[in-house]
Amino acid sequence: MDLSPWTIWMILGIICVIVEILDPAFFFLSLGLGCIVTGLCSLFPFVGSSIVIQIALFVIFSFISFLLMKKLAKKVLQPAGNDTNIFALKDKIAHVVKDIPIDGKGYVKIGGEEWSAISEDNSELKEGSKVVVIDIEGNKLIVHKSMED
Repeated sequence: MDLSPWTIWMILGIICVIVEILDPAFFFLSLGLGCIVTGLCSLFPFVGSSIVIQIALFVIFSFISFLLMKKLAKKVLQPAGNDTNIFALKDKIAHVVKDIPIDGKGYVKIGGEEWSAISEDNSELKEGSKVVVIDIEGNKLIVHKSMED
């Protein structure tokens, strides 16, 4: 069985694409696209007759494909947008509306809403103090005194 160069490149390309499906890292997809484009180029007589030209084309097309896949991967794999719900309150400034006693719970106000809060270091925070939300525990905000206050 004598396989032509374009058939070999196409088979290699399909194998690389299948491997990419099993291991989505965008690396094998670049190689697969390089193989497929090289296979199509090898149909032209001046390319099909020289293995050196085919390998050079494979390297060039794979490299270009890899650079394009890297940009695509950054867009596709970028982390989700901003935190939502209660987690969006992290690092926000709040005002204490009911004293937070030592080892106790008080209330803070952020954007017109009141939230129960505890002090990070179990210190007392007086009403009117500015605090920063550093974490969330259940439905309580964990806060510490703001440097602005």
